[in-house]
Amino acid sequence: MSKPLALVIEDHEDHTIIFDNALAMAGFETEVIMDGALAQKRLSETVPAVVVLDLHLPKVSGQTLLDQIRSDARLAETKVVVITADEAFVEDKLRGADLVLIKPVSFSYLRSVMKDFL
Repeated sequence: MSKPLALVIEDHEDHTIIFDNALAMAGFETEVIMDGALAQKRLSETVPAVVVLDLHLPKVSGQTLLDQIRSDARLAETKVVVITADEAFVEDKLRGADLVLIKPVSFSYLRSVMKDFL
C-alpha cells in the first residue's frame, strides 16, 4: 500500500527540512517545492493528499496557490495546512485552509497534527 502524497511548498530551507521529516514520520510520502511557479506546475500534474503551504513564496504567492487549489475540482479532497509567520493573514485571507499554524512550529507538534490527516 502506497503512502499518501504531501507537498511541502516552502522557500526557507531549514523549514523544509523540519516539515519534510515531520510529514514523513507521520506516514506521508513527501515532496518539497521551494518556488510558487514550480508548485503551480506540480499541482497541475498530481493530486496530493495534503499541501503544507507557506504564504510568502517566490514567483507565485501561497495565497494565490491556496485560491487555485480551492477552485480546482481535482483537488477538492486535498487538505491544505498553511504555516505562516504572518499573523495578519490568518483571519481574513485563509478561509480556504483546513488548518493554519503560526511559525515557529515544532517538529513533534507538526508530526502529531499531520497524523490526523491520514
